[in-house]
Amino acid sequence: MLVTGSSRGLGAVIARRLAADGWSVAVNYRSGVDDAERVVDDIRRAGGSAAAYAADVTDEDAVAGLVAAATADLGPVLGVVANATGPQPVTELESLSWQDHLDQLTFFVKSPTLLARATLPTMKEHRFGRVVLIGSDMVDRAKPGWSAYSAAKAAEAELVKIWARELGPYGITVNLVAPGWVPVERHAGADTSAYVTEVPLGRIGRPEDVAGAVAYVVSDDAGFVTAQRITVNGGHTI
Repeated sequence: MLVTGSSRGLGAVIARRLAADGWSVAVNYRSGVDDAERVVDDIRRAGGSAAAYAADVTDEDAVAGLVAAATADLGPVLGVVANATGPQPVTELESLSWQDHLDQLTFFVKSPTLLARATLPTMKEHRFGRVVLIGSDMVDRAKPGWSAYSAAKAAEAELVKIWARELGPYGITVNLVAPGWVPVERHAGADTSAYVTEVPLGRIGRPEDVAGAVAYVVSDDAGFVTAQRITVNGGHTI
């Protein structure tokens, strides 16, 4: 299982959970080799199999090299979790440029496309595969200043539906897990109290909540689940 952007934050928790479930995990990172190696060490100490790979997953050649290296070390890549992200500036319409849109589309449309294409031949050969895109409930919130990000995340949801139709005949499922606000390292010190008052389940999300949803859609139990958008936000967007 290849998990992009998994040296820290949400991706690291997903990587650890999938390894605990028995997957060999390729821990991808763009920078922060020490963080990535810590995730790998955690997995190995727990009895799992993992290795770390530096790659810019918005670059076609880098993605091809990443998949080739992971295959050589860990075996066929039969699953991919497209989790990597980049800066998410808040930009209202008066200042919004086409480049702002392109920056978000690069992470949330281009990168998943490259990853799916690079792993597809092996998945088709094995008549089995799991493709998971990490989305966002921001698509449902219509927050001012977030149009570029939300547009790209909405595009992800459409990719999932179309790819699920295309790849279903090969035994490949395609799903999207859409978290709400799940604080990680970069949110240290953030005040979550106002947000929590809007969440029916009465607490902030945890990375483990999202990792659990990912673990489900890649499991055998979800073998008949595809084209779905699973929102993990405690009911915040009801």
